[in-house]
Amino acid sequence: MTYGIIILAAGTGRRYRQSGGSGEKLLAHYPDAAGNPQPLLALTLANACETAMPVRVVCRPENAEIQALVQRAGAQTTLLASRGSGESIAAGVKAMPDMDGWLIVPGDMGWVTAQDYLRVSQALNQGHHQVRLACANKPGHPVGFTADYRQALMALSGDDGAKRLLNRETLLILQAPERVIRDADWFRAQD
Repeated sequence: MTYGIIILAAGTGRRYRQSGGSGEKLLAHYPDAAGNPQPLLALTLANACETAMPVRVVCRPENAEIQALVQRAGAQTTLLASRGSGESIAAGVKAMPDMDGWLIVPGDMGWVTAQDYLRVSQALNQGHHQVRLACANKPGHPVGFTADYRQALMALSGDDGAKRLLNRETLLILQAPERVIRDADWFRAQD
């Protein structure tokens, strides 16, 4: 089975700026595992690409720096002047139509490891149709869907992502370390 990773990077960073951040959130520098500062999206891309799964980043057409970062990482880009994460997910799925499923992650979650992505894909391979990582019962990422959800994912719009597709009886929740709930907004709140 082949799963694709969709990284959502078409947002405007409104919450990041509201929490005191400045500039482009996905280009802000954070330490990698060795302590070297890297653009946040570079961390997300490195971990996703380490899985050897196809990786596609949905980003805004005017953001050339993000597009260049994606190209250097060897991932694919879908350009979208998105009005919300639902639209971005739909565009990512449409651009990867032959996948057996998709793992969806916001671009600012650079601490999700390759092993986290692989846990979700393994659970999908074991017959689960929806899989989500969580920490202490707080929803985390990535969230995985099988191709059974292709049409529903391609029909998404708005800013709630794929939340409305999650079904308590179908969803497998795997507990994981705190890194699966960390994003740039989380780090700003810790300052």
